[in-house]
Amino acid sequence: MKKKILRALSRKEGYVSGQELCEELEVSRTAVWKVINQLKEEGYEIESVPRKGYRILKRPDCITSEEVESRIETRWAGRNVCFLETVDSTNNEASRLAENGAPEGTLVLAEEQSSGKGRRGRTWVTPAKSTIAMSLVVRPKILPARASMMTLVMGLAVAYGCRDCCGVDTGIKWPNDIVVDGKKICGILTEMSSEIDYIKYLVIGAGINTNVEHFPPELQQTAVSLHQVTGSRPDRAALVAACMKRFEKFYEKFLQTQDFSLLQETVSYTHLTLPTT
Repeated sequence: MKKKILRALSRKEGYVSGQELCEELEVSRTAVWKVINQLKEEGYEIESVPRKGYRILKRPDCITSEEVESRIETRWAGRNVCFLETVDSTNNEASRLAENGAPEGTLVLAEEQSSGKGRRGRTWVTPAKSTIAMSLVVRPKILPARASMMTLVMGLAVAYGCRDCCGVDTGIKWPNDIVVDGKKICGILTEMSSEIDYIKYLVIGAGINTNVEHFPPELQQTAVSLHQVTGSRPDRAALVAACMKRFEKFYEKFLQTQDFSLLQETVSYTHLTLPTT
């Protein structure tokens, strides 16, 4: 019920009446009041006004399943969220869920990774509340040889998501980095489970530097965060939702042709010439 109340409060800029919430959720006013108090304890600043209702004034910086699902505006991508405070790797967790039948669009999020993955066996450091660590399960009906193209589909989604949500123009450094002025702001890793002629599932992981204030000396010349670029802390849940909205659109265009011909018509500000095969 917490997710549904958050979604109802997120849909409107003004107040949502207690009666409206009761009727929509088919619960009592007492039940609504209890959830509102739970949300306040979790850091949400919610104004309650007699005869007007409730409205959210301020949200905590969190990427819990309730918060993210209340912001998602897709049909399937990111509609089913698994959130963990700490995990070895979101890609590992997404693979475990996919093996157990998780539907396409399942999104794994974590505040902290102990063994985050980069390309070629590198470690992706994920300090708590400083990044977005997410992995998406997809089950595309394409040949395994084309699976690597999904990395660029997610890359475009993150690049446009950063622009939509934070006003930051990013570029893509092939094959899996999102950059701002040449510095890496996001890395993407796609992993596959397949047979010779079909894909069982893909897990596409993205690690976005959001709130990092200071990088270690060895990374200062090559890495940057959205906080450093904009001077403010991005709304991480809104950014996740923006990326999922873009991904769903780009993914469906890609599947129509199984190449980048349709996406090339969409790409403008990234100054990319996408391959067509």
